[in-house]
Amino acid sequence: MSPSTSSLARLPKKLNEQWEQHLDPFETLLAENLTVPPDAVTVAASLDGVMLPMKDGKRQEKREKSVADGKRTRGPAGCQEASCGTLSFYDDQGDRLSTIRMGRMPESKKATLKKSLSNLLDKVLQQKPNLTLVKVADGARDNWTYFTKELPEGEEIVDYYHAAEHLKKAFDLAYGENSAKSKEKFSTYRHILKEEPGGVEKIIKALAYQHSKHPRRSKLKTELKYFRKNRLRMNYAEHLSRNLPIGSGVIEASCKTLVTQRMKCSGMRWRCPGGQGILTLRSLIQSGWFDCGWMLLSVTYRAKVNMVSDNVIPFSSGKGNIER
Repeated sequence: MSPSTSSLARLPKKLNEQWEQHLDPFETLLAENLTVPPDAVTVAASLDGVMLPMKDGKRQEKREKSVADGKRTRGPAGCQEASCGTLSFYDDQGDRLSTIRMGRMPESKKATLKKSLSNLLDKVLQQKPNLTLVKVADGARDNWTYFTKELPEGEEIVDYYHAAEHLKKAFDLAYGENSAKSKEKFSTYRHILKEEPGGVEKIIKALAYQHSKHPRRSKLKTELKYFRKNRLRMNYAEHLSRNLPIGSGVIEASCKTLVTQRMKCSGMRWRCPGGQGILTLRSLIQSGWFDCGWMLLSVTYRAKVNMVSDNVIPFSSGKGNIER
């Protein structure tokens, strides 16, 4: 027999209810049992998000408002941002050794995820305080506010591949989308950005020149501002020379495997309790913590039963004997 659809729907909600009631002690116990890989010299912290279709996302109301405002009604109406966080360990050659993954359903400012990531990082640095901390993310302001103000000091780096996307867009705006000249400039300057010391300053100089030629192209000015704002987080050549990570591929993959592959199939819509149960269990599995996490969770379903032999009712075995 297979479990019914209704049972499968109730199970993650019930498991999530128990886990969330004991979230802080459970995460503390998991962190205390963490063993940092012996060859690790770098730990990288990352945050990102992915839009998730929600049952209570007010999809219809948003579409009706768009129509009333004369706006396009296509797009992810009724979606909210689920969030993912990772801690990855690297050896002195820059090879990734292991990753701890976390996922949370939509909430304001990623508050629970940030708290969990901070607490776990504290435990890691207590265990091995000489690790080099690298903070890697895209250019989202909220991510960097958290990384700068709430995490210990470390190397900050904007994901190179996001930066390259902005560079491609800037040259498309200057020379024409996918034009031969745009492709040529992008091919040249993306290598400068990645491999030459101070490469970002050359990017800024080139884009400033293009903006002076096309002052009315506001989107080009926006791309120039992006590089100016993040110039201190784009020392890619220096990071590569020290075998430090410069890309956020790990967190991008986590968003895909934790959320997208499981929770964005055709017709799916979620509420927070059931969705969080799924994310918690998938995070435990992908972090190699499932056995420990399941042991903690199963304890909440156990109760000690004391039996008094005098209260046991005897029954017949069918052979004329009385058994207890």
